[in-house]
Parts: sequence; structure tokens; C-alpha cells
Amino acid sequence: MLETSRILNFPEEIIKKLEYRGLEYSELIYKIVDLENQRKQNQSDYDSLNGEYKKLSNEIYDLSRNVSEKNDELIFDLKKKSKSCKNSIDEKKKKLQSLSQEIKDILYKLPNIPHFSVPKGKSVEDNVVIHEKKFSNSLFQRKLPHWELIKNYKIIDFETGVKISGAGYPVYFGQGAKLQRALINFLLEEASKEGYLEVQVPLVVNEDSAYGTGQLPDMEGQMYEILNEKKYLISTSEIPLTNIYKEEFIEKKNCPIKMCSYTPCFRREAGSWGADVKGLNRLHQFDKVELVHITTQEKSYEEMENISNFLKKTLEKLKITYRVLNLCTYDMGSKAALQYDFEVWSEGQKKWLEVSSLSNFETYQSNRLNIKYKDEKKNKFLAHTLNASCFGIPRLMIAILENFQEDKEIKIPEVLSDYTKFDKITF
Repeated sequence: MLETSRILNFPEEIIKKLEYRGLEYSELIYKIVDLENQRKQNQSDYDSLNGEYKKLSNEIYDLSRNVSEKNDELIFDLKKKSKSCKNSIDEKKKKLQSLSQEIKDILYKLPNIPHFSVPKGKSVEDNVVIHEKKFSNSLFQRKLPHWELIKNYKIIDFETGVKISGAGYPVYFGQGAKLQRALINFLLEEASKEGYLEVQVPLVVNEDSAYGTGQLPDMEGQMYEILNEKKYLISTSEIPLTNIYKEEFIEKKNCPIKMCSYTPCFRREAGSWGADVKGLNRLHQFDKVELVHITTQEKSYEEMENISNFLKKTLEKLKITYRVLNLCTYDMGSKAALQYDFEVWSEGQKKWLEVSSLSNFETYQSNRLNIKYKDEKKNKFLAHTLNASCFGIPRLMIAILENFQEDKEIKIPEVLSDYTKFDKITF
């Protein structure tokens, strides 16, 4: 969430920058300013009352050490004042808690401020292609969509998934299961070579963790909630990975912290329909390797380019045609200050499919989670957090199946053959 101090000091600047997202936030910004002024006044009153209460307590203690009728009367009067003072303190405390929660609830509704390099736009057409790389993996002309290929080669079964769980839960068989596992292992190994620490995380998070990274309240309709527990199946391992450093102080010399994790992910995908959800395009359960960086404010955009270069290099090793988009203010996620989307070409469907989103959140998450770093002089700063998918496995599967298909076989990218122990999928 945005820093309250920044809103108080530069409300009009914040309003202007948030207008780039195409929505009006002035009412909420000025509401925060008003509530924060009330909170400060109540805090001052609360502190004064606490001082008065402490003074009364000391007077009562001093008088009680010298027993006399006069002192008993004074003690009685002081105790009445003390009780009244304590009641006022309790009321002020409740008011402070109420004001703080009201401010936090509004802050949760505000998106991040776009970085100056974000293209201003009003539709997805205003996204900017900043890089593209093409590969020709097959001369076979009659490219089938992957949902026909998986049926022909009997490697993924949606009907069995429906029988077990419902729509959006495919079952992988034989070479399909091995190809999926090979992709996961390949991506984790590549991340390890790049200096990422591999972490195995829980698939269930509590409400505070989901609020901390911004999945709640924004994506509440997308997350699967565990009944009666206020816990959620993860929609991305970004949530548990980032929360590892909740309430932590990091030494500047240890930045950047680079973590990767493979997990299944669970999303309800409410509101999705049509061709966009056919086959592996959009699932309720899918596998993903995630990258998370926690770093200093001055280095975060350099780190973003480092992540981007790593993702490019990885896709090029797989020889998959891809492009990178700088998302415009209309299309980028509410948490991001700058967001790049990586898309792979689907030859069978003749369209681009998002396979990764790389985002710099600046202090948006660290402010919620209180993740800070200390410099050499022990000064403390909110960290910048970044994350990227590396990659959504189903979309990579689509690209391989559709782009590497031949008449009676599907080739496997060479870099995967050591993992799959085969170089082609056959009937």
C-alpha cells in the first residue's frame, strides 16, 4: 500500500499520478489526510492522558506510604480522577484503533503509483512491445491447437479431471506428465545457476499473508478460501515467499535476496469463458515456478532488468518465440509500479499467450509487511519487492506442443531431453 507520509506531504501529486490509471482517487486521498489529522490529534490526547494517569498513580502511591485521615481523603479523590482518566484513555485507544483501521481500509483500495516509464493508455492496444524473438521449430504447415494434440497423443485428459474434480483440473499421463516435470526441473536448475535460493513453501496461507502481498482484498474472488479457517490456497508462491521476510530488517549488504519456488497454484478464474479458457489456456490448478527479489530502493529497477534478461535467456534456451510488453497504465496490475508481460506464440491458436508477469512493486508490499533494510549507518528504509513467473507451466506446454509439432510426432526442446529421457512425443 502507499505510504501515508507520502500522501500527507504530496496529496495533489499522488492524485495526479493515480489519474493515469484512468480512475479518480481524490476523494479517498483527501479522506486519508483528514483521518490522519484526526488520528494525530487523538494520539496527542491519548499520550497526554497517559501522562496524567501516570502522574495520578505516582501521587496515589506516595500518599499511600504515609497513612493519615487527610491522605485517605486525598487518595479517594485521586482514585476517582484516576478512574475517569483511565476510562478516557480506553475511549481514546478505541478511537485510535478505529481511525487506524479506517485509514488502512482506504489504503488497501488504492493502487500503486505508476513509474514514469509506464506508457499511458486506455486499452490493451496501448501496451508497448519492447522486445521480440522468433524461432522456427517446425516446417510442418498444418498446425493443430494443443487440445487436439493432447487428445491425439493421449498425454493430457480433461474428461478424467472433470470426473475427479471438475472443469479446469487436467490429468497428465506418460510423456505429458514427464514433460511437465522436466520443465519444472529445468526452470529450477536455471534459476539456481542464476543465484536464486530454492525454497519449498506452504500451499496454504493465512489472511494476513494474503493481505500483505496484495492478493487481498483485490483478488478475493479469485482465491480459494478454506471454510471456517480464514486461510487460502495460494494463487501464486509470491505470497509465502515474500512473507518469509515479514517484520524483518535486512542488512543492505545482503541485498538482493533472490528466491525461487515451484508450487501448484489455485485460482477460481471467475468471469473467464470462451476460447480463452479452452484446453490448457486457463486452469483452476496449474504449476508455476516463481521468482521473488527483495532489494534496496536504488537498485530495484536494475534488478528488474536482470530478471527480464534471465527470463529472455531461459525462453531462448527453449527456442520458443516470445515477446515482452511494457504494460500501459490501463492494463498493468494495481500493485505494480512497472510491469512487463512475457508472451509466447501459440502457433495452433495463432495468438500470443501470457506466460510471465514481471513486476516492480517498489514499497507497495514492504509497507504492508514492514520489510526494511539497514544501511551501513543503521538507517532504515522500506525495501523494494519484485516478482516474476518463471514460468506458468501450462502456457509453456502449449507453446512446445503447438510450435514443435510435426506430422506424426512432437519434438522436445533439446535442453529438456536430459530431463525427459526422450526427444519426441509419439503416438
